[in-house]
Amino acid sequence: MKMTAVIKDKRDKGCQIIETDVPTEVGPKDVLIKILATSICGTDVHIYKWDKWSQKRVNPPHIMGHEFSGRVIKVGSEVTRVKVDDLVTAETHLVCETCEFCLRGEYHICENTKIIGVDIDGCFTEYIVMPEFNIIVNQKDGDPRYLSIQEPLGNAVHTMLHFDIVDKDVAVVGCGPIGLMGVNIAKAVGSRKIIAIEVNPYRIELAKKLGADVVINPKEEDVIARVLEETNGKGVDVVTEFSGNKSAMEAAFKYVKPGGKMSMLGLTEEDITFDISNDFVFKGVTMYGVVGRLLFETWDQVKTLIESDRLDLKQIVTHILPLDEVEKGMEIMMSGNCGKVVLIPNP
Repeated sequence: MKMTAVIKDKRDKGCQIIETDVPTEVGPKDVLIKILATSICGTDVHIYKWDKWSQKRVNPPHIMGHEFSGRVIKVGSEVTRVKVDDLVTAETHLVCETCEFCLRGEYHICENTKIIGVDIDGCFTEYIVMPEFNIIVNQKDGDPRYLSIQEPLGNAVHTMLHFDIVDKDVAVVGCGPIGLMGVNIAKAVGSRKIIAIEVNPYRIELAKKLGADVVINPKEEDVIARVLEETNGKGVDVVTEFSGNKSAMEAAFKYVKPGGKMSMLGLTEEDITFDISNDFVFKGVTMYGVVGRLLFETWDQVKTLIESDRLDLKQIVTHILPLDEVEKGMEIMMSGNCGKVVLIPNP
C-alpha cells in the first residue's frame, strides 16, 4: 500500500512529492495514525528555503512536517492509554527518557531529542507511527484542521504563560503565526494591555482582530518611546519575544519594566548587544528561554484553552490547502500574508 509524502530530497531549496510505502511495523509501545490535517511551521519554511540553520541541522532525505492531527488506526501490544479511533495530535520531540534531564521530568531539554520532520521522517504524508508516550488524545468532536496547530500553539502557550500575564501589560514582539497565537492567548487569559509589535500590514490587522490593544510598526514609529507612552513611562510587565529580530530584541531591554520578565522564543543568528548593567541587572529583570513545550504541563494548558473555547482558532488558520499544494503553502508562508497554513492529505 502506497501513500503520498512530501520529502526534503536534497541539500538545496525546495521539496519533492513522492509515493512511498505506508508504514506497517508498529512497535509494542507505538501507534499508527492516519493523518487528517498537517500545518506548515516556520521551521518547515527554513528547511524548504535551505537556509543556514537548516544546512547545519538537517540531513536529507526525509519526510518533512511536524504538526498534525489524525485518527489512530492501530496500536501496539503494550499500548494502554490510546485506543483505535481516538482523535489525536502529538508532541513532536521524541525524548530518550533516560538522560539526566528526562529523569528529572525536564523532557523539553532532553539531550537526545529527535524532532519528527527535522531529524527523522515527519507528518507531511498520510500515515505516521508515533510512540504512545507522545500522543495527546483530543475530544472526538474536534475539528482536525484546527487541532493540527496545537504543537505551535503549545510554543505560544509556553512563552506566554511561563510568567504571570493576568492583568499585566504585555508586549508580543513579532506577529508571525506563533506570535499571533500569543496575542490571542493574552486576550483569553485577561492581560491588562496587549501591545503587539509587527511590520507586516496583513499581520498587523490580524493581531488587532485577535485581541491586540495597540499595534506598533517599527518602520513607522519609535517602538521604545511608544511602549513607554502606552505604559505611563514604566514599561511592560512582560515581554514575549517571537521575532528573532536583532533590533527588536535589543529594544525590548529598554522598555521592559524594572522587575519585569522576558520570555524568549525567537531565534537569531546575530549577536545581541544590550546594556547588561543598566537594562538587566539593575532593573532586576528575569529572562526565560523557551524550548518547545513542557511535557506535559503545556499540553494540559493547551487542552484547557481549546476546550473552553477561549481561542479564535478559525482566525489563526487563514489558509487550508491540499497536501500536494505544499509549495503554494510555502510561498504563502514566505509572503508573510497569512496566519497558519493547513494542509489536508489525500482522502
